Amino acid sequence: MHVLIIGGTGLISTSITTQLLQRGDSVTLFNRGKSEVRVPQGARIIHGDRREYARFEQQMAEEGPFDAVIDMVGFVPDDAESLARAFRGRTKQVIFCSTVCTYGGPSVQFPICETDLQRPISGYGRNKVRCEQILMDAARQGAFEITIMRPSQTYGEGGSIVHSLGSRTTYIDRIRKGRPIIVHGDGSCLWAACHIDDVARGFAGALLNPKAYGRAYNVTGEEWMTWNHYHEGVAEALGAPSPKLVHIPADLMQRIAPRTFNISIEIFQYPSIFSNSAAMQDLGFRYTIPWVEGVRRTVAWLDANGKVENSDNDPFDDKVIAAWEKYTASMTEELAGLDG
Repeated sequence: MHVLIIGGTGLISTSITTQLLQRGDSVTLFNRGKSEVRVPQGARIIHGDRREYARFEQQMAEEGPFDAVIDMVGFVPDDAESLARAFRGRTKQVIFCSTVCTYGGPSVQFPICETDLQRPISGYGRNKVRCEQILMDAARQGAFEITIMRPSQTYGEGGSIVHSLGSRTTYIDRIRKGRPIIVHGDGSCLWAACHIDDVARGFAGALLNPKAYGRAYNVTGEEWMTWNHYHEGVAEALGAPSPKLVHIPADLMQRIAPRTFNISIEIFQYPSIFSNSAAMQDLGFRYTIPWVEGVRRTVAWLDANGKVENSDNDPFDDKVIAAWEKYTASMTEELAGLDG
């Protein structure tokens, strides 16, 4: 099977490429060549910018047909329109990497299934929904078969561990040094993360799989945990004591620093519990790498590549924590005895 991956240097892409090469497929990657490359030996690389739509479509026509195309970096409707033009009648199947952010929040029932209502609250989620619709329409018109994949938080070697403030690796250094960690809300919201190798296995299982044609699939973590447990698991993986968790309302955090805390408002403050039963049944998806083990592997890669930042050089967290503790102490003193 000859597979084209548009992107190819990201977390999931790298694991997909590895798994496809290991099973004997031919893999071509298309990207700008500007990201740090961890491409396994054996993959062919074409350089170009998919946002230069006319040139991209010309390059794809010159490369000849592919058995299947996986788009890992389609983010806006124009990307999807160009993708449909480029591969109409020139591939059997397009697999589009979407996101669980298309569901939005808060949901009214759990676990969230692929057929549940999509009510995205972020621009990212709204754009992904529109991309899905464009490609589904193209498939209905006979352009190609389409499969939509919806991962949630995906992590692993080559990336970091996300937290309430984003993905700065000072978070890891703070836990190692016994410093307090900021947590949005009260930390009781449920969350699940999935290692890249498990997510990639779902993508690989969808390739030229007739069961996957015209379908969307969740490929997410199944180790449901509160955010408090999430951080405790990171500490366990690091061999560090459980950190002091400082809980701050998510909406207040966003007002303090909108760019830093926006992810907590749009994604993290809602339960992230999804059903993977369809992917398990049709694609052979399995959750095999436990959270603590996956964190160990990810941090080992970060350490080996010198990518854990020194938290001594970033006072942001401590300033926020000090301000919050001063505010709550003042409020407690002012309102003490108010309930009689």
